[in-house]
Amino acid sequence: MTIRLPFRLLAAASVAALALTGCDGSGASPDASAPPTATSASTATPAAASPAASPPDASPSPAPSGTGPSSPAPPSATADPGGVPPLGSRGLQPLWPFTTPAQAEEWQRAYRSGGHQPWHLDAEHTALAFTRDYLGFTEIDRITSRRISGRDARIGVAPTGPEGGTAAVIHLVRYGAGPDAPWEVVGTDDTTFSLTTPAYGSVARSPLTAGGRITGVDESIAVQVRQPSSETPLGTSPCCTPGGGTDQPWSVTVPYSGARDAVLTVVASTGGHVATVERFTVTAVRTR
Repeated sequence: MTIRLPFRLLAAASVAALALTGCDGSGASPDASAPPTATSASTATPAAASPAASPPDASPSPAPSGTGPSSPAPPSATADPGGVPPLGSRGLQPLWPFTTPAQAEEWQRAYRSGGHQPWHLDAEHTALAFTRDYLGFTEIDRITSRRISGRDARIGVAPTGPEGGTAAVIHLVRYGAGPDAPWEVVGTDDTTFSLTTPAYGSVARSPLTAGGRITGVDESIAVQVRQPSSETPLGTSPCCTPGGGTDQPWSVTVPYSGARDAVLTVVASTGGHVATVERFTVTAVRTR
């Protein structure tokens, strides 16, 4: 899922207004998530504390080039003067780990009073925790690229082993005000594997039709619907949808039930050549 926002706007300081115009939702408490434990991940410290270090065992590769806009979402009426949609508008949805501004603020208070869960201030750790702890892709434990500009970050992640290239580039933004606002996953930047249906920020109902485009050979596509307040998927596609060729369309229908959070994550993955999950893409849908 590519969030269609002009890059020059995302890099601007006016991104600070992204926070706290959020969707309502009944997500998991901030204490429900734990930092990734993989030793191969970078141990970069939060930007507010000290500069981040490159992961010692990763071989950095360039971030995917397909991060530019092609059909940007219309900005909200409460967008900042630069036209960047606020977090919680149709342009940027809070996927994980916080589902509401109140949850992010609760964590900030706990951090300020006792240093609670400082990993929320580390974009790399948050990206790995999203893939491993939330999506369940436990083989993905390496950082392959890192691009942070102000309150916006793009973090490339990959599975164990030099054979696996970047599985996805996670897009994160700061959720809240101040230098200790936590990082929040809002989507992925896609190139050779995309998830364009359902549309980002649209209202979804079960059964959900998921689809996009893929380039590859003998691909096997699986789709899940997830929400932060549930440990298991709300729905999973029948295994598995074949795909391949050059920029070819793919589509699958996924029934799901039990949705109670305001924003759901739809994740499509493919793999089986050198790792169980070699590439993945996510999009955000709303329940109301």
